[in-house]
Amino acid sequence: MKKGLEEAKALYLQKGRPMLHALFPDEEGRIAVGLAGHGSECFGYDDALSRDHDFFPGFCLWVTEEDDVRIGPRLQHAYREAVGSRERLRSAMGEETLGVHRICDFYSRYTGCPGTPETPEHWLALPENALAEATNGEVWRDDLGEFSKVRETLLYGMPEDVWRKKIAARALEMAQSGQYNYARCLHHGQPGAAQLALFSFVKAACSMIFLLNRRHEPYYKWVFRAMEDLPKLSELKEALEFLLLEQADATLKQGVVEDLCARIINELHLQELSDSTSSYLEPHAFSVQEHIISQSLRAMHILEG
Repeated sequence: MKKGLEEAKALYLQKGRPMLHALFPDEEGRIAVGLAGHGSECFGYDDALSRDHDFFPGFCLWVTEEDDVRIGPRLQHAYREAVGSRERLRSAMGEETLGVHRICDFYSRYTGCPGTPETPEHWLALPENALAEATNGEVWRDDLGEFSKVRETLLYGMPEDVWRKKIAARALEMAQSGQYNYARCLHHGQPGAAQLALFSFVKAACSMIFLLNRRHEPYYKWVFRAMEDLPKLSELKEALEFLLLEQADATLKQGVVEDLCARIINELHLQELSDSTSSYLEPHAFSVQEHIISQSLRAMHILEG
C-alpha cells in the first residue's frame, strides 16, 4: 500500500499539475503545492488503519490573500473537479486540510498568527505538536516562496533563548518527577502517584530529546515513531518504553531513570548548554537558564516553557 504522501504527490502530478497548467497558466507559478498539516499521512506514519477516518487522497494548494480574492473560488472548484470528492468518516477533531487555503489561514491554525511568531514569548507559548503539524509533509512547488519562507522559519528559526528556556524547563521536570518524586511516592505508599511521576518523567524526557535534536515533538501518539528518525539519542526510545510498559522492580526502574538522566546530562555538556557537574538534573536546569540572554525569559519561573 502506498503512503498518503506518495498518493498525494502522484495525484498532483497526474491530475493537479495538468489542471493548473491548463486553467491557471498565469497564476500557477504563484500557487504553492504540497501536503502538510493535520493527519498521520502528513508525517508519513499512516497505515491501513489510518484510513478509517479523516483520510481522503488529495493535496494542498496554498495562495496569498490577494490571489485568493482573484482566483480562490475558481481554483477550489477546479481542484474538486480534478481530484474528486466523496463522503468519508470524519472525527470531531478532524480538520479539512486538503484543497485551497490562504497561506495566512494555514499558519494561523497552528501559530495563532498569519506568519511567524513575532516575540520570544509567543514562540515559547506555542505547543511543539502544533509546530510539528505546521511544518510536516512535503512542498512540491513554491515558485513564489511565501509559503516556504514561513515554513523554514518555523522549522529552524526558533530563537536560541526560547530553545534554552524549554530545555531548562524539561530538565527540571525530569529531575523532580523521575529522580526525586518517583521513589518518594513509593516510600510514602502511593504507587499511583509514583506511576504518574514516572509518566511525567517519560513525557519530559521525550520532549527533551526532540529539543536537543532541534526538532518539533509531534502529537503524543507519534512521539516514539518520530523518535526513531532522530540523529541524536534515538536509542533511548527502548529505555523510555521500558519504563512505561514493563512490570519491573522499582529499584530497576529507578536505575533506568538515572541512566537516562546521565545520557541527557552528557548531551547537555556536548552542546555546551550546562556548566554543572552534578548527576542530578536540577542544577543543570538552572545552569541552562542562566545562559539565556533575554532578561524577560531568564526571569521566568524555571518550569515555564
